[in-house]
Amino acid sequence: MKQIDKSKPVLVTGATGYIAGWLVKSLLDEGITVHAAVRNPDDTQKNAHLVELAKNSKGEIKFFKTDLLDANSYKEAMTNCELVYHTASPFTLDVKDPQKDLIEPAVIGTENVLKQANKIETVKRIVVTSSCAAIYTDATDCSMAPNGVLTEEIWNTTSSLEYQPYSYSKTLAEKKAWEMNKEQNLWDLVTINPSLVLGPALNANSVTSESYNLLKQLVDGTMKIGAPKMGIGMVDVRDVAEAHFQAGFNPNANGRYITSAHNTNFLEIAQSLLPKYGDKYPIPKKALPKWLLMIVGPMINKAMTRRYIKNNVNIEFKADNSKIKNELGIAFKPMQETMEDSMQTLIDNGIV
Repeated sequence: MKQIDKSKPVLVTGATGYIAGWLVKSLLDEGITVHAAVRNPDDTQKNAHLVELAKNSKGEIKFFKTDLLDANSYKEAMTNCELVYHTASPFTLDVKDPQKDLIEPAVIGTENVLKQANKIETVKRIVVTSSCAAIYTDATDCSMAPNGVLTEEIWNTTSSLEYQPYSYSKTLAEKKAWEMNKEQNLWDLVTINPSLVLGPALNANSVTSESYNLLKQLVDGTMKIGAPKMGIGMVDVRDVAEAHFQAGFNPNANGRYITSAHNTNFLEIAQSLLPKYGDKYPIPKKALPKWLLMIVGPMINKAMTRRYIKNNVNIEFKADNSKIKNELGIAFKPMQETMEDSMQTLIDNGIV
């Protein structure tokens, strides 16, 4: 039960990220000084939206140059902080070398940030952005879970370097965090485990998150003949930021939190855009049959292997989000609001 002093600075790693942007906004609006750990403090284009947020808030922002793979690069940024948010981790599905591009930055990055926390006695709590991917690999894993529903007790055991390496990287990184948490008693650890994060981006033109690639494909005609009924969880980026905020400042926050608003699928997500945008954009109206996906999937996208299609298409995703609602008081936004706000971001920034 640790109470965090809001007059002390708060460190956010990967501060230019999609989720981090909204988290930084919440912290600044609260009048907190944010230590923004970024790759390049001089990249005015990438950091501009954060500078702008600080200007319009009671808080203040300071940039620090850091590198996930450099063990000592977080020292200055973490000094005097009681609360550390580790949001930095690659989210990309198109990788040449999963070990180097995904596993190492995720695991070594987590290790480096936590090792630094062991040396700075002011640190009381670390909130790590994990993922539902550390709980499951495929929608079929839900049916293997007790009562057919994913909970915080479950760990991903089905991903590997060869199959779904992104999920594997999130699993190894979160396991590393819990292992390091057990070895010390200076700081407690909370993890936020979001499902697919959608919603408006504060820096739409430089978002590197896979979420935006998917969103674009749903509306740019790529899937106009149909979208796969691929079972997945979905959550609004603003709710994920709020979950991080609460996980940091609520003294009772503990353990892992599934942060997923809707048990849904790609087709349903796309269809939520039809009322407002259906007549202007080639949004899919029907399901793409599984047999057809088996044929064309691997040609369209190398991540769409037959095994992946078999384990996710027409399979229901079910996760239990009662822990975060009960303990952190999170009320999730309706899907339609999330999707319409996401779409508006794409339109406003000329992405579609």
